[in-house]
Amino acid sequence: MLYVPNQGLTDPRLNLAVEEHLLRNLDIAEPILLFYVNEPSVIIGRNQNPLEEIDPDFVKAQGIHLVRRLSGGGAVYHDLGNLNFSFITQGKQDLHKFAKVVDPIIKVLRDLGVEAEFRGKSDIFATGKKISGNAQYSTAGRMISHGTLLFDSDLDSLSKALTPRKVAIKSKAVQSIPNHVVNIRDLLLEDMTIDDLQRALLRGLFGAGEIPSYSLTPPDWEQIQQISAERYQQWDWNYGRSPKFSINKSRSFPSGKIDVHVEVEGSRIQAITFSGELAGLRDITELEKGLIGLRYDPTALAQALETIDLHPYFGQLDKAIFLDLLFR
Repeated sequence: MLYVPNQGLTDPRLNLAVEEHLLRNLDIAEPILLFYVNEPSVIIGRNQNPLEEIDPDFVKAQGIHLVRRLSGGGAVYHDLGNLNFSFITQGKQDLHKFAKVVDPIIKVLRDLGVEAEFRGKSDIFATGKKISGNAQYSTAGRMISHGTLLFDSDLDSLSKALTPRKVAIKSKAVQSIPNHVVNIRDLLLEDMTIDDLQRALLRGLFGAGEIPSYSLTPPDWEQIQQISAERYQQWDWNYGRSPKFSINKSRSFPSGKIDVHVEVEGSRIQAITFSGELAGLRDITELEKGLIGLRYDPTALAQALETIDLHPYFGQLDKAIFLDLLFR
């Protein structure tokens, strides 16, 4: 096995690109190990809808990245107190065998005094609470198994970021399963830093002595930057790839109650209908047609509303309140 240092990167859009590059482009037969720490971010699974996983207002206000990964599974929160690990291997013999993959991690944690155990399909628990979630992805005879280790994360921010709005959404997206979590640092017999934990894992995985490693080259970094720019920095990947879903919302205003039904695919509005107490001065279908094709996010909707007069459709209705009806 070879260890690949990530040179201290904390941008999740680059770290996920490093993973993908190691998986797809690095022609090395030996297993590869990568560790990395991300600045505050929510990493969603390949087949998830972010609107069913996060509080978008909190995420935006706190400057938290939202990035979609290649693998499936649920949403996870990363920050500088969360250590992430990735194993890239040849073949698919360990696909879905999460217990086998994480067993060396569990052994190190137990040596540190943490009573870690494998639970469910892909998680590590300690004292009845989750400390690690794991996922896998395979392609062209290679696979990646990666996971999180909650070491000293901001659990309050984790909870707020991963608490979605209470909106009636219908979709076939994979939804995360909530779990009680705990930081590993609170369970240690002796205190350590996240760097200490990484060193302990390296010793446990490689043994004593020099650790065989591979240093990413300038050509590697060129490909990594390209992957990041073309995938992980793109709205169409992080949001637009969400499975088709629909939302029903209703709100009472001084003029009466308004209901809205929105059909969204590729995170763009495919159909939208309004009903209820409408002003009736203009045909509401004009407005509905004007919203079709827009990104279903507050920024795009707010920009579109700048050039739309809502009064003929709804009477004295403030645009900010109307935006809340559409999205929040």
